[in-house]
Amino acid sequence: MTRIVVVFGGTGFLGRRIVRHLLDQGFVVRVASRHPERGMTIFREKLSELDLIQADIASDASIREAVKGAFGVVNAISFYVERGKQTFYSVHIEAAARLARHSRESAVARLVHVSGIGADASSSSPYIRSRGEGEKIVKAAFPAATIVRPAVMFGPGDAFLTSLSELASKSPILPVFGRGQTRLQPAYVEDVGKAIARVFDALQAEKVYEFAGPRTYTYQELVQTVVSHLRLRRALMPVPFAIWQTAAWFAEFLPHPFITRNQVELMTIDNVASPGCPGLRALGIEPHGIESVLATR
Repeated sequence: MTRIVVVFGGTGFLGRRIVRHLLDQGFVVRVASRHPERGMTIFREKLSELDLIQADIASDASIREAVKGAFGVVNAISFYVERGKQTFYSVHIEAAARLARHSRESAVARLVHVSGIGADASSSSPYIRSRGEGEKIVKAAFPAATIVRPAVMFGPGDAFLTSLSELASKSPILPVFGRGQTRLQPAYVEDVGKAIARVFDALQAEKVYEFAGPRTYTYQELVQTVVSHLRLRRALMPVPFAIWQTAAWFAEFLPHPFITRNQVELMTIDNVASPGCPGLRALGIEPHGIESVLATR
């Protein structure tokens, strides 16, 4: 039986990995995007295996057409900077609910909603709160949905280790968030993409997964790990979060901000998987650590 999985956000950092791993598992993949032409470059070598379609998550008719006849749906849409009509509320809550509702009404068997570790509907942060509220509204609209919460992700083309490595190679002093004691459990993006693809083959998918790497670091330890890999000696300079927030406010006026206020807010709380929550190993994946991935670069 042909099983179609529709991936919203399929051209993004995580989405493109989900698409490739779904193809590897034999699924027929439909990539739904407002700009499907971007997929022509991203999936150049896989175009004959894909269905690239135009879809707008703000449109009920567009979503209904995109999920028609699908076995599964992935919502991998997320962003850090509000621009115009694209707000955290409109994308992480309203659009997520719209997609979940139409998936249920179209008899989709499985829906995976990508959120994030730390999502909290009671948070004072608009971004973190919208992720938490998005989870709740998706479960209300599609009770059988699977919620996936990745830790901060790293991999080729990321905005995390890549930026840190570039800064370390150019500057003798590296700024640290606060005192550098925020705890992080970074996940390799390929592991997360593979795990999400495997959810669609699982006989009984869990209601919630938290995908994180094999080791927990303080931010300071993480920076030191990257610097050591580059065989450099760098001084670490603690920078108060208030200064980071000010810098991020100015950065958000740039077309491609190097930091946003919401990313700064995320760095004020630990980003570590809950001990009792199923993770990558529950889907047969041994998580890759940062050191092992850096060693291949």
